[in-house]
Amino acid sequence: MAQYTPMIQQYLAVKRDYPDTFLFFRLGDFYELFFDDAIKASRELEITLTGRDGGGDERIPMCGVPHHSADTYIAQLLQKGYKVAICEQVEDPKEAKGVVRREVTRVITPGTMMEGKWLADKENNYMVAIAELDGRAGVAACDMSTGEMYVTAVGAAGNAALDEALHYRPKELVLYGGLVSRYASDLPSTHLRADEVAEDAAQRQYGEQVAELEPVMVMAVNALLHYIGTTQKRNLSHLRLIKRYEARQFLQMDHFSRRNLELTETLRDKTKKGSLLWLLDRTETAMGGRLLRRWLERPLLNLEEINERLDAVEEIKGDYLLRADLRDCLDRVYDLERLAGRIAYGNANARDLVQLRLSLEAVPDLKKLLLEKGSAVLARLAEGMDECADIAAYIASAIVDDPPVSVREGGLIRPGYDAYLDKLHTASREGKNWIAQLEQAEREATGIRSLKVGFNKVFGYYIEVSRANLSLVPEGRYERKQTLANAERFITPELKEKEALILEAEEKMVELEYQLFSNVRAEVAKHIPRLQALAERVAMVDVLQSFATVSEERGYVRPKLAKTGECVIRGGRHPVVEAVLEKEKYVPNDVEMDHQSRQILLITGPNMAGKSTYMRQIALIVVMAQIGCFVPASEARLALVDQIFTRIGAADDLAGGHSTFMVEMLETKHALVKATAQSLILLDEIGRGTSTYDGMALAQAVIEYIHENIGAKTLFSTHYHELTRLEEILPRVVNVNARCEERDGKLLFLHKIEQGRADKSYGIHVAELADMPQQVIQRAREILAGFEAGQPGPPVEQMSLDMLWGAYPAQPVQDHAAQPAISEAKADVLHELVELDLMQMTPLDAMLKLHEWKKRLKK
Repeated sequence: MAQYTPMIQQYLAVKRDYPDTFLFFRLGDFYELFFDDAIKASRELEITLTGRDGGGDERIPMCGVPHHSADTYIAQLLQKGYKVAICEQVEDPKEAKGVVRREVTRVITPGTMMEGKWLADKENNYMVAIAELDGRAGVAACDMSTGEMYVTAVGAAGNAALDEALHYRPKELVLYGGLVSRYASDLPSTHLRADEVAEDAAQRQYGEQVAELEPVMVMAVNALLHYIGTTQKRNLSHLRLIKRYEARQFLQMDHFSRRNLELTETLRDKTKKGSLLWLLDRTETAMGGRLLRRWLERPLLNLEEINERLDAVEEIKGDYLLRADLRDCLDRVYDLERLAGRIAYGNANARDLVQLRLSLEAVPDLKKLLLEKGSAVLARLAEGMDECADIAAYIASAIVDDPPVSVREGGLIRPGYDAYLDKLHTASREGKNWIAQLEQAEREATGIRSLKVGFNKVFGYYIEVSRANLSLVPEGRYERKQTLANAERFITPELKEKEALILEAEEKMVELEYQLFSNVRAEVAKHIPRLQALAERVAMVDVLQSFATVSEERGYVRPKLAKTGECVIRGGRHPVVEAVLEKEKYVPNDVEMDHQSRQILLITGPNMAGKSTYMRQIALIVVMAQIGCFVPASEARLALVDQIFTRIGAADDLAGGHSTFMVEMLETKHALVKATAQSLILLDEIGRGTSTYDGMALAQAVIEYIHENIGAKTLFSTHYHELTRLEEILPRVVNVNARCEERDGKLLFLHKIEQGRADKSYGIHVAELADMPQQVIQRAREILAGFEAGQPGPPVEQMSLDMLWGAYPAQPVQDHAAQPAISEAKADVLHELVELDLMQMTPLDAMLKLHEWKKRLKK
């Protein structure tokens, strides 16, 4: 490094400790970047790349951004997944001997953003850590901006830990030990390997709470806190109590299902608009919006807790005035969670404190409403609300109503709060009054009517006289200070003395105000747990009123829930599709499912007839009911669902090396492996990505497996009409169809789900609606007529007897001595079926005949 100047040597020494981070190096009013950082930043930020002489043989690449606008550029880098280290001057340049001392004061990463302008108001900003120990995986999630910390443990097998982590949609994933290689193909773009972790970080942050955690949970929390601590280098007191939970407390949905159901964002453009969250979000506060998202991603399984929410929603929904008054009160509340976070973190300004005060001043009205008009549930919420009136009064006594943004330019502290500050204000005010009077006095004394007294930051106070009046300037009393093109500026001993007093008072005022403000902020920070507890209750009220508002406007009804039993929905509607249609009338549909005779609904009918919408609306109604919201139906009786699995729509994962059909099989496998009898499974067009016989065999095998081995309520949509014969074989399979009518050669979609099977798929009609060339349409009709007339299709020999037999696996035989007899009987059955000319039958008829023989064999 000797070839470089001392300043560049200093830069390189700092950069060595932050090799994977953009280093914003403070030089005067700019943050500068050098070498590779400069080249990359100029490309990512679209700023000019320059260079400077750093003492070496070549010019050093360099670019920079102004200090006052750096936040905008930093946010752009963070949004792209980068990290930024802020290296500040920590020494007064006037006092420095040589190069000004600089240190990294903070590393800003996508998961550690605190400032509101970098964060979406109604979204959490989580980072998550995963650790493994003795066959268990710990998952810890933290939102630095709100202070939330959640922790759980799951089995280490498979991707259970990663699935749990992805529930949080983390901006960063911290992996303890060698987990990076394990999850390499599944990781988000930003992640960190944490090999060195402070083992007592959790103990120091949370004390006795740690004793309640499993060792693997503590490891995950340690990894997360170590990473936060090494990047933030400041107070983390706002990280609230750890919330331990069990994943089985909530309705589980893998990321396939959350995506397919469009709970928080749409499939097409990945935005909130058009999702269930978009429809339900009538929250007035940012923290309410975040809580609604969390509830939506984790519906409840506790029947009592669900009914408590429904009780509150029913009370608010039925009282228009209460609903309106609640919304008015909540509209006055700012983001308490993030305000508390910034106050504890030490980067809150005076306006943040004023927003906190105004929010706290709205709480008494909110509490009074809940106590006077609310149900027992709302009253309990209100009774637990700490109004924090003492904090509001303290802020009101110290901070002015409309403070400036900057905390280092004065104008923050209310008169009467500090006696010495008031004296300085008086001195400054009197001095300025004296100067204002000086102008008139000097005009009268000199006879110069245009004489004026002014001020600027460079020369201070001065008396300005135009050149035309210089002859009237009194000799000996005026001292020349500055010459202008058309005037001269002077100063007098009296003015110089007053200037010193005023400037000294103002300098002391600014310094004292900043110190007093810092003290106020530190005092408020002592009450962070109270503010966070209050924020949590206010957010709950906000979500409940949001549910009530939407339910009233949309005509939703209260669902009746039971731990087990049937699923009966009368007049059910897809909530989002209904809202988007606006003026068009949505066609409601019923559903009846149970574990006795209607476990699996086999849905047939043409594309565009509403099969997928029907399936999704049932799942969304279940989700809405289990988060405590009313549902779009005329009646809903629902059994609690422990998991929802969906396989809807065509999608590939080319980056992961998976075709559309492979993704379909992976999602289907996930459901078959994890579902229980209390789950809800939605499967759409299983087997369509391969040959007809392969696909039909797979589809039938999946239906049978769910019927015989899982027992979950299932909606199975298919174009394999041959499968409708399963209603005759499997006692809990029922055919339903999306009704349509053919009128004058045109297909009319009725969007009505009815009992029975569809007669055909009307694929050619749909192709015609898509304006397919008429030559193609006509030829397709000719070919279809040939098929329907019985002309031979692909030979059934493609389906071997072994494959047919495999579609009907025998039940496990406990008596192993009977296995030889079973094998011999199987051979006899196959021989007899061949004698029956099985190969001349259609594939499904062959399977049905085989099934009859299989039942005989089981006896």
